[in-house]
Amino acid sequence: MFTKKTITDIDVRGKKVLVRVDFNVPIKEGVIGDDTRIRAALPTIQYLLDHGAALILCSHLGRPKGAPMPEYSMRPVAAHLAKLLAKPVAFSEECIGPVAERAAAGLKPGDVLVLENTRFYPGETKNDPEMAKKLAGLADLYVNDAFGSAHRAHASTEGVAYLLPSAAGFLLEKEIQYLGQAISDPKRPFIAILGGAKISDKIGVIRNLLVKADYILIGGGMANTFYKALGYPVGDSLVEDEVLDTARQLVEEGGTRLRLPVDIMIADRFEADAECKQMSMGPVPDGWRIMDIGLKTVTAYQKALVGAGTVVWNGPMGVFEFPRFAAGTFGVARAVADSGATSIIGGGDSVAAINAAGLAEKITHISTGGGASLEMLEGLTLPGVAALQDK
Repeated sequence: MFTKKTITDIDVRGKKVLVRVDFNVPIKEGVIGDDTRIRAALPTIQYLLDHGAALILCSHLGRPKGAPMPEYSMRPVAAHLAKLLAKPVAFSEECIGPVAERAAAGLKPGDVLVLENTRFYPGETKNDPEMAKKLAGLADLYVNDAFGSAHRAHASTEGVAYLLPSAAGFLLEKEIQYLGQAISDPKRPFIAILGGAKISDKIGVIRNLLVKADYILIGGGMANTFYKALGYPVGDSLVEDEVLDTARQLVEEGGTRLRLPVDIMIADRFEADAECKQMSMGPVPDGWRIMDIGLKTVTAYQKALVGAGTVVWNGPMGVFEFPRFAAGTFGVARAVADSGATSIIGGGDSVAAINAAGLAEKITHISTGGGASLEMLEGLTLPGVAALQDK
């Protein structure tokens, strides 16, 4: 049950609404590579416009270190949004200050204004009360629809929420409901699939899920660290030596619930055309590295997913960007899509893999936030959500 106010609980007619969106999209030379995150915010934007609000949209883009950098400007995003909405979208070259204030003051119901990158200001990541105050001064109401940034206590995600009447947008509500349900009351069997390069940023997630999930299936670079922790030489594979003790503990705590690959695909170098071979779990020869889970593991994981009630997946099974090391990720993706389970996928790489496999339509919910979805899976409270008004 979502306990925060949403945009359907507030009267927005004739009001100026500051909406924190997650428009942190890939841009090269002014061209947007993937507009998934922009499209994800459209239902909220459209609802507010249909109900007579004037919109002021703000977002960060990239990591500009608190100073303006032209390649991270929001201007191309504003232009792209205008195309998607089929209506003019104004752009302010400032996020706070006189230019932004003038642009916001002139807005009429139905108007849309995009502010410049919030991270062009050092006050954003410091959650500076002054910056939050200036942002709040632009509008009558605040709506957070940026799930991808809700785990950060920044001026535009948390600070400003305490200064205006606030509510969640549709995307934020949907994300919290799907992930919250998966954690608190999943349909069983509940299976978590964790991959990606690093185990260090998923230790809390594994600990939390060991108590809640029926099985955790491990793949990706993080499996290498588990391998080494169990005493197997891993050749030139990527390993996080500083968490080997923790990995060993997790294997002990997890028992049969924590499933590791039984075979692997190794390569003689990190290249798309590297020589490769399958091998059972055992010592990886010097000069070779683990690049994917093997076919026996794919089959074992597919079996584990048959009849699943809930599946949460974060992180690919191997270096799927190289076609010959994509079989693990795509094989597991197909099993998730065919399982009939409530399936939730989070994290940029897993989402990219599902799209590359052409299976996005068969997934219940594709999350727009990697870090935020991981923190929810870890059982943490997201500051950007906590700050919103309760129903």
